[in-house]
Amino acid sequence: MATVLQEKYKSEVVPALMERFGYGNTMQVPALEKIVVNIGCGDAVQESKVLDAAVADLTAITGQKPSVRRSKKAISNFKLRQGIPVGCMVTMRGARMFEFLDRLIGFALPQLRDFRGVSNRSFDGRGNYNMGLKEQIIFPEIDYDKIDQMRGMDIAIVTSALSDDEARELLLLLGMPFSN
Repeated sequence: MATVLQEKYKSEVVPALMERFGYGNTMQVPALEKIVVNIGCGDAVQESKVLDAAVADLTAITGQKPSVRRSKKAISNFKLRQGIPVGCMVTMRGARMFEFLDRLIGFALPQLRDFRGVSNRSFDGRGNYNMGLKEQIIFPEIDYDKIDQMRGMDIAIVTSALSDDEARELLLLLGMPFSN
């Protein structure tokens, strides 16, 4: 089942990118490969219930069960032992990825206070875009009364673009509100 944003990508974005960058084949056009959403819970070292709430929030936001991430090293200053759960992440592909991006661009980002657009300097040099959110309540799936604390998240949008210019143009055509 194709989403609205997937149809927009096929019908409008691909022809526009082919014309802009002079691709000879539609397979050369950059595409979204995956979106990774990550929540780090440093508090989970002392209290394991914190991670359960983060997993529940991420499940509600993405519609997919997150994988729990464990610490790789022991750090005595943080009372952290190896193998303790410290975060959770979800990797979305396909229709679910487009549906999440559509909700992020169309609903969640405009909910931010004093929102003037996302930074256009958050590209990594290989055509991938990273952004951080300070609170999870901007998503409509989160019930404000049931959250125990504000939790931030990192969102990585991975594209098949070879340069940041191609990726910026791809995200711009998909509707990403970049600040000027």
